[in-house]
Amino acid sequence: MDIQLTALHWLYLGFVLAIIGFMLMRRDTTLICIAGILGIGILATTSASGSVSGIFNSFIYAIKELIGTILIISIIVAMSRILIRTGINEIMISPFTRFLRTPALAFWGIGIIMMVTSWFFWPSPAVALIGAVLLPVAIRVGLPALGAAVAMNLFGHGIALSGDYIIQGAPELTAGAAGIPVSAVMQASIPLVIVMGAVTTVAAYWMMKRDQKSGKWRDGLIASASTTSANSNLNDTADRNALSLRTKKTLAIAIPVLFAIDVIAMFMLDLQGGDATALIGGTAILIMLFITMLTHRGKGLEKTTSYLIDGFVFGFKVFGPVIPIAAFFYLGDSGFLSMFGEKLPEGSLGIVNDLGIALAHIVPVNGVVGSITLTVVGAVTGLDGSGFSGISLAGSVAQLFGHAIGSGIATLTALGQVAAIWVGGGTIIPWALIPAAAICGVDPFELARRNLKPVLIGLCVTTIVAMFLI
Repeated sequence: MDIQLTALHWLYLGFVLAIIGFMLMRRDTTLICIAGILGIGILATTSASGSVSGIFNSFIYAIKELIGTILIISIIVAMSRILIRTGINEIMISPFTRFLRTPALAFWGIGIIMMVTSWFFWPSPAVALIGAVLLPVAIRVGLPALGAAVAMNLFGHGIALSGDYIIQGAPELTAGAAGIPVSAVMQASIPLVIVMGAVTTVAAYWMMKRDQKSGKWRDGLIASASTTSANSNLNDTADRNALSLRTKKTLAIAIPVLFAIDVIAMFMLDLQGGDATALIGGTAILIMLFITMLTHRGKGLEKTTSYLIDGFVFGFKVFGPVIPIAAFFYLGDSGFLSMFGEKLPEGSLGIVNDLGIALAHIVPVNGVVGSITLTVVGAVTGLDGSGFSGISLAGSVAQLFGHAIGSGIATLTALGQVAAIWVGGGTIIPWALIPAAAICGVDPFELARRNLKPVLIGLCVTTIVAMFLI
């Protein structure tokens, strides 16, 4: 098919390259994205009012596309607040502590528990949920605090968040930008997440044991009181004593059972994407409401609102930088007509699709080039420390290369998602590591340094695997 590229295509491509450049320089890209929307709007509408209105409309479009993801994360965080304040989280985790009898069991045990918890609660709340309980156990059996932080990071912010199979926030973003179903991204990501997770965690554990034997291991402790301080802020004494031990134990059993029922229902009813998210979110709201009213009784109505506000503040704080970036990249596909009410030139398949087809006629694009490009793009978008802020770009570029190659859009999208979240989601960017570092009382820069080599090794191996899957 002969595609005629116009000024719109070149302007869009120019701003994509500019966004990548600014991310490499670790600069914020919000202004660049808004400028790109304005520039494309001027070309598309040839109207000052239409292009300026397009900025606002693009934000509305992005929020509509992202609102399910923002809400589910906000609700999960709100629920986690009441679990932490009442101490139910400690009882939920306590049965596993008896198995953490050696440093090795502590490392892998904390990691696996963190991974499973993060699937349902997201990594940031999961750090607070389990870190305060399992860290003292790990230290008691000989695992350094930094080793526990590494395990929580790699399994939670790495493995769990890069797949995000339960809440499905990450695949929703990348699939939307790539113009493919969420289920396609999730299915394609399974082998990549397994390879990345296995290689990275094994490499991290081996390096930790090697350096401990040679005396090169530095624990990176910055303040032994930091964990205590964090716990005292999160766990008010009155709230912890509001429920009887028997009630807490009953709730600690009921909550995982309810979420397990949700997962079974997802498989039996074939719920995916927004439907699966809605089921998890509705369950989390009911759990939060029930426990809040049971704990605070007469003040339960006001406390319910307070917990929801905490959750929404967290959700919009995380996704605030994502909205303008996603708004720009939605222009590359389905969002163009909604934002500006203008059709692309006759014969166009969308800006990104047009660029991909044109690229196929110019450059010998293949699976090797596409895989390396998506890993680099994903890693670059994660340099700002927000794994979610740039995965729309990864999905958009995957769509471009997938159309140029003729196959592999889902695999390339999943690869970009994995790279972006492993780099920016909280494993090797120091300012993204602060939650885990604070809970464990370690230096975030030392934690980032410990994670760097294993993550880079994992990305290399995963990229090679992706080449064979396309």
